[in-house]
Amino acid sequence: MDAFFAAVEQAAKPSLRGKPVVVGGLGPRGVVSTASYEARRFGVHSAMPMAQARRRCPHAAYLVPRFGLYRQVSESVMRLLGELSPLMEPLSLDEAFVDLEAGGTPARTEAVRGVAERLRVDIRAVTGLSGSVGLAPSKLLAKIASEDAKPDGLVIVPAGTERELLAPMPVRTLPGVGPAAEETLRRAGISTVGEIAATDEAELLRLLGRAHGSAVHGMAAGVDDRPVVAERDAKSVSVEDTFDVDLTDRVRVRNELDRLADRCARRLRAAGRSGRTVVIKVRSYDFSTLTRSETQRGPTDDPAVVREAAARLLEGVDTTAGVRLLGVGVSGLADFTQEDLFAQAAEEEAALAGGAEQDEENGLTAEDGASTAEGPGSEAEGEGSPLDGHSPAADSSVEPSGRKGPRRWLPGQDVNHRAYGAGWVQGSGVGRVTVRFELPDSPPGRVRTFSCDDPDLVAASPPPLAVPDPD
Repeated sequence: MDAFFAAVEQAAKPSLRGKPVVVGGLGPRGVVSTASYEARRFGVHSAMPMAQARRRCPHAAYLVPRFGLYRQVSESVMRLLGELSPLMEPLSLDEAFVDLEAGGTPARTEAVRGVAERLRVDIRAVTGLSGSVGLAPSKLLAKIASEDAKPDGLVIVPAGTERELLAPMPVRTLPGVGPAAEETLRRAGISTVGEIAATDEAELLRLLGRAHGSAVHGMAAGVDDRPVVAERDAKSVSVEDTFDVDLTDRVRVRNELDRLADRCARRLRAAGRSGRTVVIKVRSYDFSTLTRSETQRGPTDDPAVVREAAARLLEGVDTTAGVRLLGVGVSGLADFTQEDLFAQAAEEEAALAGGAEQDEENGLTAEDGASTAEGPGSEAEGEGSPLDGHSPAADSSVEPSGRKGPRRWLPGQDVNHRAYGAGWVQGSGVGRVTVRFELPDSPPGRVRTFSCDDPDLVAASPPPLAVPDPD
């Protein structure tokens, strides 16, 4: 899909169509997730620090991600892909491999071209958005072709032309060649894929190691035998937050870790999974990162077990110099849970001691007592994915301490006003929030400003995207 998150936002917000849009973390340490093509003309791209993006394109609309809506659109596209073949391998919300031959499409250029052209038409009919397609004999070449096809295009790489296409490309084009490998190859005088292919394999093995060097040499020659895998089972579930200001207070660090552990456990339960190994990740002020893990006696999805394990792991970590990022994950996943009898007994004992009665007396529920607010500038979380489906805006009326506070409205957040109807937040500050009232199928709407604590203004679910009439 082309500039997927930004394209969805433009489809949902008529006033942003044809204008630069940037989606990502809006805190001082946030990064760009997706930039619209209008913003890319100013040099804004994914993974760029948000502060740098604002300097390059100050007039763009900067919005928080709305993963619930992105997932809905993604599911529609993935259904279309699944109709083409039983071998469909999603890579992310907006990208997937499809083995057309396994779906019965003959390996002839005219046949696959017809399938691809119909797919692009169907995607636009169902979502109103554009997607780019790369067709090739291998996953490596199909990925490269799809990038060359952007935006809204189709590129076919016929069998036998792989080496010719790859030769002039930089070495970073190949999967597994990161900055360190690129520098190693540069020192050896190798800067293009063609130069890798022309290098003796034994020399590459010496430079990059046996397994890595052999794989890179094969791909440089256009050889990629990786199959399309229909089921990619998640190996772990994790969540992490980056903080606008380094955390130095040990109590605050522990509280944030507890909050992350609870979120991780909720994700486990939502996925119907459990896991044996709890992992914490701590990134310091100087970007040094360490991980610690502890394996339980059986798989669990119990938030208390995850919290306690994470706390034990934190005890051995020095955080006095400042913590930039915290993460909690669970690996060794299973589809069943071994009940933790000790945790269950402790809960029953606490209930008998009057904890439940006290909560009821205070008018609290279990959810009220636990903060679900996102940490500022959340960088990454998920099952091997850089972003999670949890929207910071949904919990923005809850402060990290768990106490109710002034509502925090985030740019791009969906809202509803009792008098003016549905809209989205353009910005907020000094106790005021600005809202543009429009729907995906309406003309660009009017802008109005309210007090941040206006009782008539509430958070809302995203309205469905308007799909253009094919006529």
